[in-house]
Amino acid sequence: MKRVSILAFFLISFCVCSFATGSKPPTLVPAAGAVASGPILPAEFGGWQLQGTAQSSKDPGVADPANGAVLKEYGFQDFEAATYTRDDGRTLKIRAARFADASGAYGAFTFYKQPEMLNEKIGSQASSLNNRVLFYTGNVLVDAVFNRLSAMSAAELRELASDIPTVRGASANLPGLPTYLPKPSYVKNTAKYILGPATLERVGSPIPAQLVDFNAGAEVVLGTYNSSGGEGTLMLISYPTPQIAGEHLRRIDAAHQANQQQQPGALPFQEVGTFLDKRTGPIVVIAAGPYAQSEAKDLLTSINYDADVTWNENTFQDKKNNLANLLVNIIILCGILIGLGLVAGIAFGGLRVLLHRWFSGKDSSERVEFISLHLE
Repeated sequence: MKRVSILAFFLISFCVCSFATGSKPPTLVPAAGAVASGPILPAEFGGWQLQGTAQSSKDPGVADPANGAVLKEYGFQDFEAATYTRDDGRTLKIRAARFADASGAYGAFTFYKQPEMLNEKIGSQASSLNNRVLFYTGNVLVDAVFNRLSAMSAAELRELASDIPTVRGASANLPGLPTYLPKPSYVKNTAKYILGPATLERVGSPIPAQLVDFNAGAEVVLGTYNSSGGEGTLMLISYPTPQIAGEHLRRIDAAHQANQQQQPGALPFQEVGTFLDKRTGPIVVIAAGPYAQSEAKDLLTSINYDADVTWNENTFQDKKNNLANLLVNIIILCGILIGLGLVAGIAFGGLRVLLHRWFSGKDSSERVEFISLHLE
């Protein structure tokens, strides 16, 4: 009996070890939201063929010599420039800039977009003027210039937008500050999303960049609005906390008063006429321009910060916690146990037969037999 038990134990151990060694090793998953590497532009799309090789650079000054500092503030990573041709003789020149996240691409899109452009449905957002189409998809901004448009040009660029690799996860989220701009009296295509002083200087602002203080984590949205006296500016400055916003609002009011009184060393403000401001949550709102007092107050009143509080919990939909995967593993485990039982039974029965043959010539009293109960 001891010989049978030892052999059965070794057989079961062998089966278990064989199953364990057959398991797959863990795989490494790249971090979500990482900036995609490799080429930005495809070799072909929508019937367009790349001519030669695309020119690439990681220097924002090469991408745009006049606005390299602006691109850097938006989180510029790299860019590519390429020329495409078709069999019908048309050509297309494309410049694509990749940013650290979608907010950077969106901000650069608003910086280059002009009020006279027409809105298009390409990528995430798009605008066009004559043969030029400006759009962004994910964290990539694309500037496309056709030598001759066709009825399928927009569809071809949509295919290009779908072929461009972009970021995922939190890096693909757009900023929420521009959504606070009110729609009434808004001048189309004038919203500018700003992340640094160089961009603010290029765009123009009713207050100097020192008062905005981008080092405190500020982000800015500017929009142009019609009024009875002409076009004015609405400026939204978002800070990390309401306390920081309140502190900067007091600085802005003090600097504006000093500028009005022409005190020595006062920071220069644009000659804007009406100047009203307020704070709502972590957002400082400024209405400046040829507004009537009632118009400026209406603009400020229309902006109210709504705290959006969310509770993030694990949805347990990964491979480890998926119910269907659990059921499959239970079935597999049952099969393994049944298999082990069969192997152990066959081994035990087979060894008993061998022992029966080994001791077949001996006295029956020395044979290894099962205990049986003859119940009638």
